[in-house]
Amino acid sequence: MTGFIVRRILAVIPTLLGVTVVIFLMLAITPGDPAELLLGERATQESLDAMREYLGLKEPLHVQYGLFLKRIVQFDLGETIWTREKVSTEIKERFPATIELAVAAMLISSSFGIILGLISATRQYSWFDYISMVGSLIGVSMPVFWLALVLMLVFSLTLGWFPMSGRLGIDTNLEVITNFYLLDSILTGNGEAFWDALRHLALPAFALSTIPLAIVARMTRSSMLEVFRQDYIKTARAKGLSEFKIVMKHALRNGLIPVVTVVGLQFGILMGGAILTETVFAWPGVGKWLFDGVVKRDYMVIQGGTLLVATTFVLVNLVVDLLYAVINPRISVR
Repeated sequence: MTGFIVRRILAVIPTLLGVTVVIFLMLAITPGDPAELLLGERATQESLDAMREYLGLKEPLHVQYGLFLKRIVQFDLGETIWTREKVSTEIKERFPATIELAVAAMLISSSFGIILGLISATRQYSWFDYISMVGSLIGVSMPVFWLALVLMLVFSLTLGWFPMSGRLGIDTNLEVITNFYLLDSILTGNGEAFWDALRHLALPAFALSTIPLAIVARMTRSSMLEVFRQDYIKTARAKGLSEFKIVMKHALRNGLIPVVTVVGLQFGILMGGAILTETVFAWPGVGKWLFDGVVKRDYMVIQGGTLLVATTFVLVNLVVDLLYAVINPRISVR
């Protein structure tokens, strides 16, 4: 088990280095002067020279990459053009909002997706199976931004059940400790803030969860049907075990292995795919921050946000690999 974990962790290192190379080349191959792109056409010659010196643009390409890696290790990702705040500070403030949204969406999609897929597999070709699979197909095909607008129209404007945007109402007071509003409201014992934060989270989390929910449901159904065809399941049925015990004790654990892969990949995708959802709901996370950075041509924001999303995706895949050994210990010997 230890060797398996060490090999997986070591395999992440070259992947992360590859990510830094790609992001570094984004700056190196950008047409024009990167310093002028960052500071604007009206920047003085002194400020341009200072920016070139800071970015190491006067050095050979390999030296520039080394300086870039050094800044990453020091968590120095530069300053934003518009607010002049450090990119690392902006990430610390906004990343918890994106994680909160992505985790909520993944909890919805994985729990409901596994339940729907499991019931569909145990009742293959039933009316429930057909309805759930058609619903999954619709969920995969539905654009997230369109669904978000429909949810806002129905549940915010028409019914008034949920807020339209933001993380908290303007009248709600919350002592921020971790920037995870649900967690902070629990830590401070603020029930009003917890309920308000949950209501603000509901619509964007549901909108973001639809596509992964559909994918998880279809994958769970397919995986469970494959497991049901195995000889050990036939043997368990021949021994007279109940269908519930066969499914929960013998089939589910093996059937979840490919589902874990899908859940992990979808969570990584949600971190980057939250851009549209955060923009529509004005959710102050990394996704909306990246969108605003693209609109304003704030290259440091784009660079820092891309590095963050890519690193998160790689680390999520590492966690998925390690979970394999927990679900199926036979994998750890490979």
